Amino acid sequence: MAESGDWYGARVNEVAARYDSAAAESINQWLRDLLPPLPALVLDVGAGSGRDSRWLASLGYEVVAVEPSPAMRGFASRWHSDPAIRYLPDRLPELTKTLGCGISFDFILLNAVWMHVAPKDRQRAFRKLVTLLKPRGVIAVTLRDPVEPDRDMYPVTATEIARLARQHGAFVERESEGDDLLGRDGVRWKQLAVRLPDDGTGALPLIRHVILADSKSSTYKLALLRVLGRIADGSAGWAREGKDDHVDLPLGLVALYWVRLFKPLLVRGLPQTPENRGLEGLGFVRSGFRQLMNVSNLDLRIGMRFSGARSRALHDALRNARDTIMRMPAKYMTYHDGIAIFPCETKPMRRVPADSVLDAPYLWCFGRISVPRHVWQALQRYNVWIEPALVAEWARLMTTYASRQGRKLDEAGLSQAMIWSEPGRETQVAREQALHLMRAGTLRCVWSRQPLTPTNLDIDHCFPWSAWPCSDLWNLLPVIRRVNRHVKRDRLPSGAALLNARDRIVDWWSAGYLCGQDRMLGERFTLEATASLPTLDDPEDPDEVFSAVSLQGLRLSNDQQIPRWDGTDVQSA
Repeated sequence: MAESGDWYGARVNEVAARYDSAAAESINQWLRDLLPPLPALVLDVGAGSGRDSRWLASLGYEVVAVEPSPAMRGFASRWHSDPAIRYLPDRLPELTKTLGCGISFDFILLNAVWMHVAPKDRQRAFRKLVTLLKPRGVIAVTLRDPVEPDRDMYPVTATEIARLARQHGAFVERESEGDDLLGRDGVRWKQLAVRLPDDGTGALPLIRHVILADSKSSTYKLALLRVLGRIADGSAGWAREGKDDHVDLPLGLVALYWVRLFKPLLVRGLPQTPENRGLEGLGFVRSGFRQLMNVSNLDLRIGMRFSGARSRALHDALRNARDTIMRMPAKYMTYHDGIAIFPCETKPMRRVPADSVLDAPYLWCFGRISVPRHVWQALQRYNVWIEPALVAEWARLMTTYASRQGRKLDEAGLSQAMIWSEPGRETQVAREQALHLMRAGTLRCVWSRQPLTPTNLDIDHCFPWSAWPCSDLWNLLPVIRRVNRHVKRDRLPSGAALLNARDRIVDWWSAGYLCGQDRMLGERFTLEATASLPTLDDPEDPDEVFSAVSLQGLRLSNDQQIPRWDGTDVQSA
């Protein structure tokens, strides 16, 4: 992109002739099959000599060609004029005129452009590009290596593009390399295609609008979306069938996740409104929340029990969080006609319990929040892309608020506070149960059928931790160490592999938890299964749990494209 107008303006004929010496068909061959079906709108950012814009127009596309250099733009309009091309004076990172057109594009091309965008401007620039892209649209980027600093170029990497894509709810669909077709020695190009997903229902554009474009006087809208995404991804079993194609969630669960999200942020004094500097000025931060500040987030999870003063503090904190959610983000997140996207309903609260257990009866007593089914399904399927976009925008808002207050935030501390805290990769309970069963008789590896011993025992996350960090008891299986670490590894078992191991898995659940003498372990197993396996009706029936696990595996495979393991190589271990 001609970011340095003087450099390109002084050499316009030389540069344009060099650009045009390579055929656009050859330069862009790597992306030919990514182009959208006709008719479609294409944005050529940093159009330079107009070579690529003319090629795109020749294929039948309507093209908006953005070029900041008047000299280059003049050359392009003279030598590559076409009724299907509109040349526009604009530049990254602002793209003010382009955004002002109100057009969304099916395809955006950045050929030899990104290295001209200063690193400090790239987050902003990428955000503008995503805003201009239609659902299912593609941003095609080529990155030069090495760059030429005397031409206002900055180092570029494919890793940076992948990170920016994740932060904005997109993903890198293709990455390749190519030679320099202009014949420059030592120059290579990285080629990346970034796609903005869409489920065909309009849910993702709605979610993106709330994240990137909706007006915000606080971080509350982002918080509610992140809470709902977290529940959809890891605790979908709490959802109930609602009215008018909605699903209902317990407001107590939403409030619990809300408290968990905000606690680490407020501990570090990170502002959530332009005026807020920590705990002050936030409606949900009252006596109950303050008393929970010293309670670990890992204790604020499903199944935990509170008593006495801590029970009262928890109840007050959840009630105040619920009230804030209803008065603020749930009320002001609306469709264009003003109807709330996430309507809420409460009922009279029961008296504060002497003991509180974070289970379904208790969390439903706070009321319900309704989520449109298409939004719920999008959160289930695409939270792996949605959450990074939420986190990035939330961090940007807090940085902006702090700047208005004359403060500079510690980026490392901010990033740490934004991490969702989950129980660690804990397998000790499952290991102890496996050792207990070994002492009582024979226990076999669920994958290989071979007998287990204390020296070869390993505990496998059935659905790999790297893809879905879940240490629920149902997800922990006793296996031979070499099978876990050298055969299955971080792969998702296929339907066939699960079915082949079905009897051993069900027997393990029954003997280890459901039929054992430790009633608390059985309750934990059923509670965890109910929360994380959305199709489960009877968590005490191991056959039903197995069916729910199979369906959950199918969802993970479809949504996250985790490598599958068919189990056929297990006997060779």
